[in-house]
Amino acid sequence: MKVVELREKTVDELLVLVDELKANIHQAQMDLMMKKSQNNCDIRKARKDLARVMTVLGEKCNA
Repeated sequence: MKVVELREKTVDELLVLVDELKANIHQAQMDLMMKKSQNNCDIRKARKDLARVMTVLGEKCNA
């Protein structure tokens, strides 16, 4: 997800996206622990997306 796309979203949309990303990270970690998945790259991508969303959310709240 690009930062430009995130900046166009509202605060409420970003908060929903944060919840979705956290759930995705949790599910991916559980799949990895239960040996359902061998791909830990998905966790890294989701964490980076979450960091981007949180950064944009902080910018919007402080502005």
